[in-house]
Amino acid sequence: MAALPSDLRSALDAELNKYPQTRLTQTVERLSSRYRENNPATAPILSTDADIVAYAGYRMPATYAAVHTVLAEAALRAPGFAPRTQIDVGGGTGAAIWAAAEVWPSLEESTVVEQVPGAIALGRRLAGNAGGKAVRGSTWQRGLIDPAGPAPDADLVTLSYVLGELPEARRADTVRWLSAKAGMLVLIEPGTPAGHERIVEARDRLVALGLSLVAPCPHEGACPIPRGKDWCHFSARLPRTVLHRQLKSGTLGFEDEKFSYVVASRTTPERAEGRILRHPVKRKGMVSLSLCAESGLTETIVTKRHGQAYRAARDAEWGDAWPVQSPS
Repeated sequence: MAALPSDLRSALDAELNKYPQTRLTQTVERLSSRYRENNPATAPILSTDADIVAYAGYRMPATYAAVHTVLAEAALRAPGFAPRTQIDVGGGTGAAIWAAAEVWPSLEESTVVEQVPGAIALGRRLAGNAGGKAVRGSTWQRGLIDPAGPAPDADLVTLSYVLGELPEARRADTVRWLSAKAGMLVLIEPGTPAGHERIVEARDRLVALGLSLVAPCPHEGACPIPRGKDWCHFSARLPRTVLHRQLKSGTLGFEDEKFSYVVASRTTPERAEGRILRHPVKRKGMVSLSLCAESGLTETIVTKRHGQAYRAARDAEWGDAWPVQSPS
């Protein structure tokens, strides 16, 4: 499970405890409805301090889990990448800078660009409790996504759950702007058909701009998933604290955050040969894997006679890399 760092979890719980539980729960229900609609925002949806704290309690653990999962895969595919600087655009209360600092100890400077002053204030307070200097000494700037302005200039540029908040006509220019000076660009959207479509469009634009795809794609050809009939997405499991369960009126001690993503860089990565696109089907003596590979979509059956490959397949999970050659 991708759990919040203990210093962030404690600081977030302290913020949540400042407000009555009923008020936070009502705010979460409203924000949850708005999040599910996933329509472009015409105005900021966080208008009060209680809204902002409730949002952080509701979304920060899941956003952290998704971003951490994506960045860990990016680090695996680009082992020589050791970023010193990060800019997180539309960063809310800063989940992505916490995740990046966990994945890359090399980070020295983190900047969050956010339009809501209250989110900046809360993000700063949370960051002040961090053990690592990149988060604790992070810079917080009030700003909007503006493709006409100077491009974010950092080793690592992240944009999480923001493309869907933009008008469709602005998305292509936004992707171009974000990638212009980034050493590595990470884009994450909800794991829905609409989120996948936005990621595919961004993916194609990044390839056209000359960047190399790092993950999850094992190739830079056209996405083989039939448009409008299926979608590529992944899942990160995160634990729920008692407060988190109360906010979401949940009973389970965990939740699964579904997301779609693309990572691109200016250097050639060690791309996966294949990517597992669904939960592996595991039966006695065999495992069936649905893969995306350079040759397209394929199904691979691994049985006990494949020895080590079978043992690896038994441990394989949705989203993992997988070699395309026939197991032996």
